[in-house]
Amino acid sequence: MRKILVTGAGGQLGTQLLRRGTAAGLDVVGFGSRDLDITDGEAVDGLVEPGTVVINCAAYTAVDAAESDEQAAERVNVLGPRNLASATARVGARLIHVSTDYVFAGDADRPYETDSATGPRTAYGRTKLEGERAVLAADPNALVVRTAWVYTGVGADFVATMLRLERERDTVDVVDDQIGSPTYAGDLADGLLQLAGSSAVPGGVLHATNAGQASWFDLARAVFAGVGADRERVRPCTSAQFVRPAPRPAYSVLSETSWVDAGLTPLRPWQEALRAALAQLPPASD
Repeated sequence: MRKILVTGAGGQLGTQLLRRGTAAGLDVVGFGSRDLDITDGEAVDGLVEPGTVVINCAAYTAVDAAESDEQAAERVNVLGPRNLASATARVGARLIHVSTDYVFAGDADRPYETDSATGPRTAYGRTKLEGERAVLAADPNALVVRTAWVYTGVGADFVATMLRLERERDTVDVVDDQIGSPTYAGDLADGLLQLAGSSAVPGGVLHATNAGQASWFDLARAVFAGVGADRERVRPCTSAQFVRPAPRPAYSVLSETSWVDAGLTPLRPWQEALRAALAQLPPASD
């Protein structure tokens, strides 16, 4: 059994990887930001051992904050992954690095393939794309897995926010002109663990999201309906009504072709995944 190291283990995806990997009887060890600073090359070198699989979930994900502090985003999204890739290449370990739909311009009208032209329009997207390139340059055997719209329904993610607003407000306005693939972190974790157990997939870029597409408005209405609330309480609006420092992609659906061609199990439709995620949440406290 190959040992799996999860960096960024305190986040929503890292937490799911530890939970599901442990439940499956895998040898999974997690490192949060307090346990391991991936920008510290010596610390990374001392951790990675031959034959292990490193799944890097650590990232600077404050999309708006990155616009005014791109250097901080670069350290975590570029330097850190480069350190990990250099270490895995040197000792014969394997790196799975999680990336994002933000590496694309977001102006397409069909799902992005792994070889579609990139063109990030935000500091966050630029640093994530640079991180992808740094990883593959340092370790061509590494795998970069782009995903999008990840949630668990806990904390401050979009689904969790909609659940809170359903309790607090009569109506909620949500943008209907941004399209993507809502992705349950539990399903993504299962996919990454399957990938970690395969030695047949060559290094390169893969896309992994739950199947199908939706607007944020669609997702919000599905959340309301999923907890028995009136979906009509969610009202559509445009992105122009919610101006932010970093523009959000208008279209960021990722094609599953690369994932399927690699012989990996496709992630189920986003509607099914959302129902499963909501069913696993504890009852809301008043």
